[in-house]
Amino acid sequence: MEKLELLFKTPELRKKILMVIGMLAVTRLMAAVPVPGIDAAKLSQFFSSNQLFSFFNIFSGGGLSNLSIVMLGVGPYITATIVMQLLTMIVPSLKEIYYEQGDLGRAKFNRISRYVTVPLAALQAYGFLNLLLSQNVLPQLSLFGTLQDVLVATAGSMFMVWIGELITEENIGNGISLIIFAGILSRLPGAVQQMLVTYNPGQLPTYLAFLVLGVVVVAGVVFISEGERKIPVSYSKRVRGNKVYGGASSYLPLKVNQAGVMPIIFAISLLLFPQFIAQISALFSPSLSLKLHDMVNQFLSNQVTYNSIYFLLVVLFTYFYTAVTFDPQEISKNLQRSGGFIPGIRPGQPSGEYLEKVINRITLFGALFLGVIAILPGLTQIFTGIQLLSIGGTALLIVVAVALEVMQQIESQMVLREYEGF
Repeated sequence: MEKLELLFKTPELRKKILMVIGMLAVTRLMAAVPVPGIDAAKLSQFFSSNQLFSFFNIFSGGGLSNLSIVMLGVGPYITATIVMQLLTMIVPSLKEIYYEQGDLGRAKFNRISRYVTVPLAALQAYGFLNLLLSQNVLPQLSLFGTLQDVLVATAGSMFMVWIGELITEENIGNGISLIIFAGILSRLPGAVQQMLVTYNPGQLPTYLAFLVLGVVVVAGVVFISEGERKIPVSYSKRVRGNKVYGGASSYLPLKVNQAGVMPIIFAISLLLFPQFIAQISALFSPSLSLKLHDMVNQFLSNQVTYNSIYFLLVVLFTYFYTAVTFDPQEISKNLQRSGGFIPGIRPGQPSGEYLEKVINRITLFGALFLGVIAILPGLTQIFTGIQLLSIGGTALLIVVAVALEVMQQIESQMVLREYEGF
């Protein structure tokens, strides 16, 4: 409570928080403005019968279920980022930009990702609108009307990306994650209202199961997110003139879940990719698009197959994203340059190999945890038939992880200002 009071007493932090809240409010307002001429009942039925698009609705900030002018949300940008990070593995010039050019290179990499987002957003908008036309959710559109809706959806997606980057600049959390976070929370009042309206005493075990799973997921996410392996690091003494430098001991923290919620986002984006291909094929053959869409739905309607693929993708992407963001050899080189070493391990390449072995071991626990949490609602649905928990695990995982990240960034800024006060 004291920290909260201090937070709002600090003018600069208060201004940043109010700015972030204001920008998130703008995204929620835009998500509530629908495209004209939709059949709301058929749209709701379509989303309730399609689990993949229900997931995509999470990452659109809730705008997709309303078919709003920002219906795609930050989804195309996330897809573009995944494509760009995969390309760093095979294109040396992109790898150099991302890893070796520092902050300037990261800024250039993000700019290229935004350029890639534009055509991806246009293709996704056209494919999705064509799919809704085939389901009679939208009326038949002229060529001009279709182009107009595609342009509006593309512009809305880029607007959401712009808002996300403005939020990130405030250093109160990642803007893209916060937009998704706000979209999930915006659905909470409606879910609670629906539960109250449809409540009957016979469903009490269902609500208790939801509550227990929610508490377990929150506690597990906090435990895994905060868990870390501390690698001891010693610094050799150096004599310069009459002064002695170094000789201190510290540690290198390696997080159990180095990747955060990104593996979940990557896995869902990849699961949506066949749907995306089916939508894009509408540019060449609407009938082929419908056939591909039906094939994908039949393949993924099997809960066992769907959850198995989902679990495997989450585990693989956890290792992939950890490998992208954590380079053991580079860290060992930095330690060697600063005169640091791991006790009992030779500096240089042996230290890098040791760090790689440790991070692979602890990442296994983080990957398995993320995979289990991701498919836990699906497993519950398979064994109990409870529809209420269809996306609870993923949503709770994202909400808790983003909340922890925001709290850590705010706390670090408060500590910085306390030092400035001294």
